[in-house]
This record gives sequence, C-alpha cells and structure tokens, in this order.
Amino acid sequence: MSGALSSALTVNLGALVGNWRKLDTMVGEGCEAAAVVKGDGYGCGAVAVGQALARAGVRTFFVAVPSEGAVLRAAIGAGPAIYILGGYGRAEAALYRDHDLRPVLNSAEQYRDWFAGPGGAAALQLDTGMNRLGMEADELASLGTVSPNIDLVMSHMGCADAPGHPVTAQQLTAFREMTAGMACRKSLSATAGTLLGPEFHFDMVRIGIGLYGGWPFEDAERVVTVEAPVIQIRDLSVGESVGYGATWVAERPSRIATISAGYADGLIRYLSHGAKAFIAGQVVPFAGRVSMDLITLDVTDVNCAPGDMVEILGPHQSIDDLAKDAGTIGHEVLTSLGARYQRRYLEA
Repeated sequence: MSGALSSALTVNLGALVGNWRKLDTMVGEGCEAAAVVKGDGYGCGAVAVGQALARAGVRTFFVAVPSEGAVLRAAIGAGPAIYILGGYGRAEAALYRDHDLRPVLNSAEQYRDWFAGPGGAAALQLDTGMNRLGMEADELASLGTVSPNIDLVMSHMGCADAPGHPVTAQQLTAFREMTAGMACRKSLSATAGTLLGPEFHFDMVRIGIGLYGGWPFEDAERVVTVEAPVIQIRDLSVGESVGYGATWVAERPSRIATISAGYADGLIRYLSHGAKAFIAGQVVPFAGRVSMDLITLDVTDVNCAPGDMVEILGPHQSIDDLAKDAGTIGHEVLTSLGARYQRRYLEA
C-alpha cells in the first residue's frame, strides 16, 4: 500500500473571501457586511479565516466567547472590531481589556456590570421574539438613557431561512419599534436575513454560514473539501457482513474499501444510514456502521486501490448534501470536523 493514512481537509480561502464579497455587494455601500467566525471559524480555522477576511477588508467580526476573541485578536491584530455574542461576565474582564473585545450585552445585569467595570464600546442585543438571548422591551426601558458607548444594537431572527414565515415579519416590526430613536448602528440579519432583501439589512449584516458555502446562500462557492484515504480493500461473498452489528450484508459478490475517517473526525455514526462518498466522481455508498476511526464503502462497481483518496465533501457533495444524510444541518457538519485532519489552506 502507498499513500497517506490521514484524512485531509482543504479550506479554499479564495472561495470564502469570494462569498463575502458577493454578499457585501448585495447589501450595498450603506450597510457593512461583518463576518461571524465563531466555532473556530465554523470548523475551518478561525486564525486562517480571520486573517483572510481581514486582508479582504472585513472590519467587524463576531465570535461566541471571549477566549475565541483573544485568539482572533492575536491573528488579525489591532483595528477590526471583535464582538462577543455571549455577552459579558465579570470573571473574564481581563480578556476583554487585554484583547480589545466588545461584549454584546444581553441583559440589564450584563449592561450594569460592563459599565461598572471595563466599560468602553459594546453592543446591545434585543429579544424580538426568538426567546433565547437579549433584552425584552421592558428590560430595555429599565436602562433609561442608553450609554453613548453602545455603538451597535442588534437582534437575531429565528425563521429567516423560511421565507414568508410570519415570525420573521413580527421580528422585523419588533426590532423597528424597539430601536426607534436610537442613534447607534443597527443589525438584525445573519446570512438568511441578508438574503431576504434591503428592509432587513439596516446598518450591518452578520454573515456566518454563507461565508463557508452553506445554505441558504445558493450562489455560494464551496469552501471545504474533505478526503480520506483507502487503507484496505477486501472481497466478500454473498451473505458476509461488514462492521459492528453486522448491519450490512453482501447481496452479491462485493468489494469493500475501508477508509481512514470516522466519528472522531466529525463524520457522525448516523451517516451509517444511507450516506455516500465519491471516488473519481463515482458514487460509493457507505456499507455498515461508521466507527470511531473507520468507514467502510461498497466499491464493487468502482476501480480503486489502497492509497486512493475518497471525497466526502467537495465538488460532488456539499456540506448540505452530507448534512441531509446525517439528519442535521451544514453548520453542524462543519463545526464537528475533528482535529486529526491534515489541514491545507488555498490562499485567497
């Protein structure tokens, strides 16, 4: 056998930057297209992703927690704003101060703690109907005059990826009412809301999954390729089974290829139920259960040999295609990709 034993993950930073530019053009000059790079850049690597986007002109980034913000600041340097979506906790005051991070304040308590402590620029998050994070109207009113250091007020939509859903219109109305008279910048939409049109854009949109080639941005370029090498091939007779639980049984003389990837690499066990991969553009179905380190494929109708690379994500299978077979969404596929991949970045 020749070739690699490790699976490979390739991130096309040029495609990622291209996706940001398409969406930035869509919102026009009066609206800023910020980048969401939480979850280690949606599993793609926040350092490489953040640096590529900053070079391309992104001036505002969002992550989930302060530790992510500290890593990103070290990668992109001073200048761009970095907001922390999870808000502010006093125990992490030093991270905000030392790395010039801005909290998205989600409650009156966070608001008071921030301005009694580090202070400085911050955002307010309003709950317009998702009932997850943010201040409701009465809590917002309890603040009185909002500090001039609040430079952004934002909310998040729960159903923007389902055009026509009544909750979306309700949230838009609530956001307009709650922010009436506020002089700071406003932001309501992530990727899905951005695609709904100008009335949802306000002063800033927060682009997440659209950067990484995911639905609902149908014009996105694919960013991530995942390949795994064939370790071994064996011939099976009719009636022989494959893998844990003997769930796949040969109904004809078959060839089974074992590849070096599994649920420790983010390819979840549920993919055992009808998922597929590609060899030289030809479909090869999963055969048997996905295990921690290995996946078995039915390659009876395909020419392949040990050392050949098998496409799991790439030109023939998007993150959303694989997500459908996994019973999940593209976000989870990306953020589940493990640390064992040999990672490669194609520069923008």
